[in-house]
Amino acid sequence: MLDYLRDPAEIYRRSFEIIRSETDLSALPEDLHDLAIRIVHASGQPGLVAHLAWTPDVARAARAALAAGGPILADSRMVADGVILRRLPRNNPVLCTLYEPEAATQAQALGTTRSAAAVDLWGDRLAGAVVAIGNAPTALFRLLERLIDGGPRPAAILAFPIGFVGAAESKQALIDAGLGIPYLTLRGRLGGSAMAAAAVNALGAEPG
Repeated sequence: MLDYLRDPAEIYRRSFEIIRSETDLSALPEDLHDLAIRIVHASGQPGLVAHLAWTPDVARAARAALAAGGPILADSRMVADGVILRRLPRNNPVLCTLYEPEAATQAQALGTTRSAAAVDLWGDRLAGAVVAIGNAPTALFRLLERLIDGGPRPAAILAFPIGFVGAAESKQALIDAGLGIPYLTLRGRLGGSAMAAAAVNALGAEPG
């Protein structure tokens, strides 16, 4: 038999021991340390912490929204399915509208992506929600358009769209927008659904 570690608890313990030894958290506020560690665990890249951008109130705002029962709005099923429901404080609904029939119909009518059209289907559920974007830059761009136009304001935005077209630009647009909405994002092309879900899972758990 191959020689490798098999004990799940020990694998988990050693994983986070290694992450803490290799990840520089000194630039982050303390209430984002657990979240950053979870993102590193999801990505295998300790260095990406240096590329995080955030507002100082994002952890507090997101935790308060979840504690009040606010929904989690995800841009993809991968994000939604990655949320650990038992970690959520109020059995919070986790919603993804990407595969609703109206998303495809509206996308075709407007000449946009289904991911962007799905953001419109969030409707008034956006108010007070925690938004988790881990796939589509167009979802983040459309969210920003809705907010700039005076749409319902979420409690917090966790933005990790990934890719070579629009990912870096959409995240920079969030940073530059000055909307007064708490956010956490990762500059550049890197991102992904695993990171977005990891951020939600960290915020859903008791801090510490």
